[in-house]
Amino acid sequence: MKAFLIDRYAKGGAVRLGQSPEPELRENDVMVQVHAAGVNPLDAKIRDGEFKLILPYRLPLILGNDVAGVVVRVGSKVRSFKPGDEVYARPNKDRIGTFAEFIAMDEADVAMKPKNLTMEEAASMPLVALTAWQVLVGRANLERGQKVLIHAGSGGVGAVAIQLAKHIGAQVATTTSTANVDLVKSLGADVVVDYRKDDFEEVLRGYDVVLNSLGKDTLEKSLRVLKPGGKLISISGPPDPAFARQSSSGWLLRQVMRLLSAGIRRKSKRHGVTYSFVFMTANGAQLDQITSLIEAGAIRPVMDKIFPFESTNEALAYVETGRVKGKVVITVK
Repeated sequence: MKAFLIDRYAKGGAVRLGQSPEPELRENDVMVQVHAAGVNPLDAKIRDGEFKLILPYRLPLILGNDVAGVVVRVGSKVRSFKPGDEVYARPNKDRIGTFAEFIAMDEADVAMKPKNLTMEEAASMPLVALTAWQVLVGRANLERGQKVLIHAGSGGVGAVAIQLAKHIGAQVATTTSTANVDLVKSLGADVVVDYRKDDFEEVLRGYDVVLNSLGKDTLEKSLRVLKPGGKLISISGPPDPAFARQSSSGWLLRQVMRLLSAGIRRKSKRHGVTYSFVFMTANGAQLDQITSLIEAGAIRPVMDKIFPFESTNEALAYVETGRVKGKVVITVK
């Protein structure tokens, strides 16, 4: 099958279009013919080698962490899917590879595609929607009437997180650039801070939750907008002791992870708030719940550009500009 692979980690390197064997179909797996694949900053970071210590992939590696397509075969123990089903998923972190014609995934990680989305729209959703869900529902336990600040509201995760938080009934603030103010308002943001004009930490106060996807400076400034008992949750690091315990890393790497977050955890404690790190995981059951929200119109995809499969390198380069509104997708079939 055709696939885009990396042979070695290289910052800004190209992914290679080549031939790869079809993936092995295990007894709990569904084999999916890929129709479309989402392109994420995570793909570029894996290519660059940023996660090679916590995600020790065997090279050559097929990239890609979002998929929509059609089931063509199922393993002997699969009960939830059959050939012909239209599905979408974020594959397990150990079995990525959606920049290809086929991918095999555990049925527990897969969900039926929302009926009201195209394949391209569906492929844009799993990773970002599951991230938003696992932060706001799973970690923050966000409730109606609470106040949440979602950084980078026009980005992939931010665009979904704003809609999910509004569906829950929270008051939503977000940061974005001047060009994207109307977009984030259309998604439901109640308060929009244009970072080109204002410092969010000077104008926002008394928030229950912050979802951070940006760097260290933004992370530390976010402490000032939280009220005592608030929750600072980051998807861009640094990893915390809980993540270190859950990871299958060796003892030394777990200690390094603890040290990386020691500073922000100390500062959080002084502010009377908690800090935690979320590294999203594949979850078909949660994706089913997200499907219901999409089909009900509570969440809609935000698409920027669709690239043909052959232009996967160009799609990755565009994502790396940091100026993407919502998601970028490649069409495979």
